[in-house]
Amino acid sequence: MKAASRFACTVRERCIFETGIKLATIYHQYVGTPFNGGSIDSLEEAITNSIMVQPYVSYVEVTIDRSVLPPLEDHYSYVSLGGNMIDAIVEVTIDGVTVRSEMRYDGELGYPLMYVSEIRE
Repeated sequence: MKAASRFACTVRERCIFETGIKLATIYHQYVGTPFNGGSIDSLEEAITNSIMVQPYVSYVEVTIDRSVLPPLEDHYSYVSLGGNMIDAIVEVTIDGVTVRSEMRYDGELGYPLMYVSEIRE
């Protein structure tokens, strides 16, 4: 692809870069989204589908941690998606190199950490 000539790095490094972009998209685009128990599945699906259409993505799994949801009083009640609720896995494959990166809330750090969890060449 034409874009490859613009990267001054290895394919491996580019895959790592691409997974970081995808995870940042999930975080910055969706944190703050209102949802409730009736819409949580469709929110997970919407996030997953929005990442799957991006270039080089070979796998996406997004789950929202239901254990952090407060009890909702009625059908008008909702919560806003927080970084502490998102578990995401994104894999990018370019020229035979696959990088898996994840986003998970790290209680010890008190932070939704994004990290590379696997590289396959």
